[in-house]
Amino acid sequence: MNVRERIAALREEMRRERISAYIVPGNDPHASEYMASHWFEMQWISGFNGESGTVVVTMDRALLWTDSRYYLQAGIELKDSGIELMRESDVDCPSITEWIKGEFSRQTSEVVVGVNPEMWSVDAFAELRKELSAFSVKSIDLIKPIWTEGRPAIPQDKLYPYAAEYAGETVESKLERMRKSLSLALPRREGTKYALIISALDEIAWLLNIRGNDVEYNPVVISYCVLEGDKCTLFVDEDKVDTPARNYLEFNNIDIKPYEAIFEYIHGLEGVVFYDGARVNEALYEAIDQVPSDQGPRTKAENIKSPILIDKAKKNAVELEGERKAMRQDGAALTRFFKWLEEEAFGNSIFKIQNSKLTEWDLMEKLHEFRAMGENFVEESFGTIAGYQGNGAIVHYSATKENCAEVKPEGMLLLDSGGQYLDGTTDITRTVWLGGRIPQQAKLDYTYVLKGHIALSRARFPRGTRGNQLDALAKQYMWEAGITFGHGTGHGVGHFLCCHEGPQNVRTDNNPTPLEIGHIISDEPGIYRTDKWGIRTENLITVIPAKQTKATTTEDEWLAFETLTLCFYDTSLIEMSLMTEDEIDWLNAYHVRVYKEVSPLLNDEERSYLAYKCQAIEI
Repeated sequence: MNVRERIAALREEMRRERISAYIVPGNDPHASEYMASHWFEMQWISGFNGESGTVVVTMDRALLWTDSRYYLQAGIELKDSGIELMRESDVDCPSITEWIKGEFSRQTSEVVVGVNPEMWSVDAFAELRKELSAFSVKSIDLIKPIWTEGRPAIPQDKLYPYAAEYAGETVESKLERMRKSLSLALPRREGTKYALIISALDEIAWLLNIRGNDVEYNPVVISYCVLEGDKCTLFVDEDKVDTPARNYLEFNNIDIKPYEAIFEYIHGLEGVVFYDGARVNEALYEAIDQVPSDQGPRTKAENIKSPILIDKAKKNAVELEGERKAMRQDGAALTRFFKWLEEEAFGNSIFKIQNSKLTEWDLMEKLHEFRAMGENFVEESFGTIAGYQGNGAIVHYSATKENCAEVKPEGMLLLDSGGQYLDGTTDITRTVWLGGRIPQQAKLDYTYVLKGHIALSRARFPRGTRGNQLDALAKQYMWEAGITFGHGTGHGVGHFLCCHEGPQNVRTDNNPTPLEIGHIISDEPGIYRTDKWGIRTENLITVIPAKQTKATTTEDEWLAFETLTLCFYDTSLIEMSLMTEDEIDWLNAYHVRVYKEVSPLLNDEERSYLAYKCQAIEI
């Protein structure tokens, strides 16, 4: 079926079920950032292949909401589909619920809005019902009956144990700690049964020390998990569990049940059933049996922030040492890449004769090649952003082999990339000048970003400080120049898990989560000038106890950051007149450390190149 035929088939199902409007979000049942293609329902019904979007279908209209990153792509892919593009980043664009209320405001018969409850978190579903309180919201999957041909299967890759030598903690220890957290949240009645429903794939992977290859960039296993006081059950397709994995799970007293058996299992739970409403899907919540009995409700559902989410974010000593090792491997890969770019790709004609021209896609492939040389490298941690000149100003730019820019030995290149190593997860952005005269505005922009980047990395703060309280440190210099940026300054990062994780971050939003020792966040301010260049500088930093070198009038515990990332900055772009002596000292000390830790992994030529890039800046 083409897109028009798919929408027609959906409308037939809507007519049969008396649904007025059906919403198809770009989500999966596990609240994942990256999804297996089995759940590309939004993409399938619309023909739009962007990562972010939501489709609404009524009996006479079909619309796609997406943000400004995808306007051009959506305009091309929606052509002749009959689907209208709703530009949700525009100030005059109504939200989905506003549009539905307006569209059906004069309808006299009952309006029923249908959604697949597996694709909505409990909290999001409750908010949808609240916003559409004048209408009925019905849980129903209308895509499954019509997407019967060509739908990708749920991935069948084998799961594998993640050794405690990398994880830094045994499964037994983690389960005991989580059970203690849950027991403290119980009503004060002895003998109360409890269970925690876990649907976020990174939480399951962390808790059970397992990893997999089911989702691109994230080494997770498609599964559910239920943790109880006396047992732990993993719901996973049994074809994914080979003999070594089964032996590992059985050794750790983890039961195995089929993936789809989660719904029946939850229905039979008694006592208090805990769930994180921001991450558990509505279908799981609806499976909890909360029918009252003569003695009161047999089961009580409690919405809590997942204790796994909270503990997973605080990396232990082994995880942090693994991250440091991964950063050294990553620094070596980037050194080799930039050396290749300057000396081979641009320094002689061999590459250009063979390939006729160098493209952003070529850079992405070459960087992957160098990363793959690293010890314990598994895969990239996200799709590399190689943005040349104006493409670098597109914050989430994604080049393809068929649609990418030629890269010349002139102008600006923004390179945002990362790797998944058994030891840890990396994420780094460097902006470099490839040749030609550097515009003064480019030097100013680069220096404003670098100064803010350094300011955040050098912050000292009392325990209890939240990321949003530090956000202005990274923006202060560009604010003085009347410049800002729209994305977050820093996101949490997992340990050989998701490159983006919570609950901590650094951004303007009022996130109540304080920064804790062991948290890893990115430090990535940026400036973006449309059709000219994008400049972003990113390191990963981790929260550590601050050295008490300064007098204080309080008894507060003070914290600071340790920079984990190891890669030189392009000092040719720095406007030295804006730099303070302290900033130059920090930069020189950082470059000394980069050379010391990365150079042992390089050959003589590569070491000479790195030494040149890390040479001290004279004040």
